[in-house]
Amino acid sequence: MQPESFRVGLIEDDPIMGESIVQRLEIEGWSVDWWRKGKDALGSPKLALADIVVCDIRLPDMTGEDIYRQVLGSATTPPFVFITGYGEIDQAVRLMRLGASDYLLKPFVFEEFLLRLRQNAQRSSRAGPTDIPRLGVSPRMREADSLLDRYAPTDLPVLITGETGSGKEVAARVLHKRSGFAAGPFMAVNCAAIPADLLESEIFGHERGAFTGADKQHHGYAERTRQGTLFLDEIGDMPLGLQAKILRLVEDRWFYRVGGEQAIPFEGRIVAATHRDLLEESGQGRFREDLYYRLAVLPIHIDPLRDRPEDILQFMSQFLAEAAARQNRSFKGYSSLVEELALDHPWRGNVRELRNRVERAVAVCPHDYILPRDMFPDRVKGEAPQSVFEPLSGIRDDAERRHIGRALSMTDGQIAESARILGVSRTTLWEKMNRLGIGGKRSES
Repeated sequence: MQPESFRVGLIEDDPIMGESIVQRLEIEGWSVDWWRKGKDALGSPKLALADIVVCDIRLPDMTGEDIYRQVLGSATTPPFVFITGYGEIDQAVRLMRLGASDYLLKPFVFEEFLLRLRQNAQRSSRAGPTDIPRLGVSPRMREADSLLDRYAPTDLPVLITGETGSGKEVAARVLHKRSGFAAGPFMAVNCAAIPADLLESEIFGHERGAFTGADKQHHGYAERTRQGTLFLDEIGDMPLGLQAKILRLVEDRWFYRVGGEQAIPFEGRIVAATHRDLLEESGQGRFREDLYYRLAVLPIHIDPLRDRPEDILQFMSQFLAEAAARQNRSFKGYSSLVEELALDHPWRGNVRELRNRVERAVAVCPHDYILPRDMFPDRVKGEAPQSVFEPLSGIRDDAERRHIGRALSMTDGQIAESARILGVSRTTLWEKMNRLGIGGKRSES
């Protein structure tokens, strides 16, 4: 079967870059309309006809953000993918919060560019923008999101790891919606919440008379999954005896009801999740090593919220809108100090804690803006109002510390490269890092 072809709108002023993109896309069988200035693109009716738009952020007459804001909200607004340098990553993240589909950092590998472009175009053509959610706008979560796209076409098991509340079930549901199993149900089993003596019956079902109280036949989650997704949440808490039967389910694709003698085929996909280190657990005899390797054919890790600050503000906006709608309230947003406190908070409960704090704030806040005492009462309790405010020097230091930390994360701690993308000398960067208590590699000459 021939791959899908799409109509691309390209807004790029660099003639070499633009020509390379046009030639490569046309080789793939896509049609391209290319504009070198923002005003030319905005003045062309072909922009609204594009299946997807690739837009540089820096243009001679305006920015990519200017273009996107002018077309945003139109019924014919195509999905936008932005091309950006390291120094513009904060702007790209802001555009993602506005609804842009994706962004790519220069220089990029053309194969990755084509894959991401195709994924976003396909996603837009088969569903509305909110039908298949993104995991987040941060670079780490965009990588995880792209990984889910690669896993989706297969029927292999997936193992999702990450701290409690970080969004493992959300990732599993996103994978389900993008996969060939989307027409079937998503059956979620919390292995930690169901008593051990009932878990086998809940997963595999039981026959009438299989045990005391089994007065009728029961179809378990595996049988009800049909051609859908069976999600085994917190599988690290599953008893060892039952793990052997899950291993048989994964390998042989059939199972028996408790007390049954007829083999029942399993036609769905298995996705498991855990906050535990299963390899360490297996070394201590608490988890089967062979089951771990069968489940972790396609692994994915969801980072804790504190390590992806770009997602904190995105989720705050999303949860505020949702909670305000449910409670029939209206807000203008958060105070700037709330955002600073949120970015500095450890978020031990991750996304789940963030949602809970926002919902509480919406319930108790009497003002147009969410204030620190509404969302972080534990941080400001017993303090005089003026003590909530940190000096400007502290706010500036926190902002610089976060920004330098993101640069070091992108460059694997390389000082020379971090200094380049931050637009400062290595000496200046080292002085700031020493003052702010940030570590890094100084191996460059």
